[in-house]
Amino acid sequence: MQLFGSSGIRGVANEEVTPTLCLRIGLAVGTLVDGQAAVGRDTRATGEMLADATASGLASAGSDVDRLGVLPTPALQSYAEREGVPAVMITASHNPPQYNGIKLVGNDGIEFGVDQLERVEELLDDGTFEHARWDETGNARRVTSARREYVEEVVAAVDRERIAAADLTVALDPGHGAGSLTSPGLFRKLGCEVHTVNAQRDGSFPGRDPEPVPEHLADLGRLVRTTDADVGIAHDGDADRAIFFDEYGNYIEGDATLAVLAGATLDDGDSTVSAVTVSQRLVDVASEAGAELELTPVGSTRIISRVRELHDDGVSVPIAGEGNGGVLFPDHRLARDGAYTAARFLELLADRSASAVVEAVGGYHNVRTTVGYESDADRATLLAAAAAYADESEGELNDTDGYRLDFGDAWLLVRESGTEPVVRIYTEAHTEARAHELADGIGDRLDRALDG
Repeated sequence: MQLFGSSGIRGVANEEVTPTLCLRIGLAVGTLVDGQAAVGRDTRATGEMLADATASGLASAGSDVDRLGVLPTPALQSYAEREGVPAVMITASHNPPQYNGIKLVGNDGIEFGVDQLERVEELLDDGTFEHARWDETGNARRVTSARREYVEEVVAAVDRERIAAADLTVALDPGHGAGSLTSPGLFRKLGCEVHTVNAQRDGSFPGRDPEPVPEHLADLGRLVRTTDADVGIAHDGDADRAIFFDEYGNYIEGDATLAVLAGATLDDGDSTVSAVTVSQRLVDVASEAGAELELTPVGSTRIISRVRELHDDGVSVPIAGEGNGGVLFPDHRLARDGAYTAARFLELLADRSASAVVEAVGGYHNVRTTVGYESDADRATLLAAAAAYADESEGELNDTDGYRLDFGDAWLLVRESGTEPVVRIYTEAHTEARAHELADGIGDRLDRALDG
């Protein structure tokens, strides 16, 4: 796929992701589906413009369009499954404010698979769109119930009585994104006392960058401490991810969260799916449960496609996901859902503190960093340097997506981002010094390559 990356289309709004592109994608989706479709968006300033263009393309192809307004991606997916209609989400997820993007969702509430996305790209390439007659173009209607129905669905899908009985205090940072409109009320319906920061809908994201990483979440750590909260929860821009802080206001690695949720979910004979960024924590948990672990290229699209294949073969996959806070519970819905993930984590806090919950998967240290580039030539230089480093290394190589090298006591991964002009570096080790040693070593190698 040339246009759709690891998690849909992303780019600078009105430069790379334009109304013209959205119009064409609306035409392509409308050509492939019959009758009706839905369009939603996150809080980004350019979202309404791009959603209008997408809806116009769908209507031009003959599709009636349900306009859902601003809502989390999982709320749009819930609507798509409930109503049996495909949907288009205008969102750039965790990317900075100037970005926007497009995710395509089927009438089962699941993101388009690789095959479906390739069909859309073929239509975009050859331009053979269906244009309805003037009197058969689609009509639009505004739907105002999707957010409320999503909240009710999540509350009904978890053990509300167990969570409410724990009398939990939640510190919440939706980051001015779509979760601002759903998560505060959702956690209150679960019986929690909720304190918020950055909870005003604002597409310029004045309080923090949409990506829920430690350097953007200092306010949440302070809120946990000042309110004596039991847990802190942060979302990205479209609230399909959840990141946590413990009761002391300390950031919890997303890999640790995925591992403890997997440990509470997996049984002997199950399988789980993650990306090549997988932490040894999940490797350990899957092994202890007697479950198989499969690795895919990075991105929800790849993970979802593999889970679908396993389900078709009769394999049980009760949990999957990545260590960035994007967790899937396929028995609920084969989709990343920040609020549902957070509610499942709250269930674990009924009899243990957040720090105690993750203590069982401790003992690892992670470093995440990036090297940016400005041209295709720079990109090629960086990837060539990474390949040379891998060739010279004594680590065991996995090249499913980039270059992952396992050293026994640690691992590192170098891969090109599917959503931004950066090469990402990931390391994990039993000691912080070893993790930084690996990250600094490959980072210096890439910097020297760019310098000539």
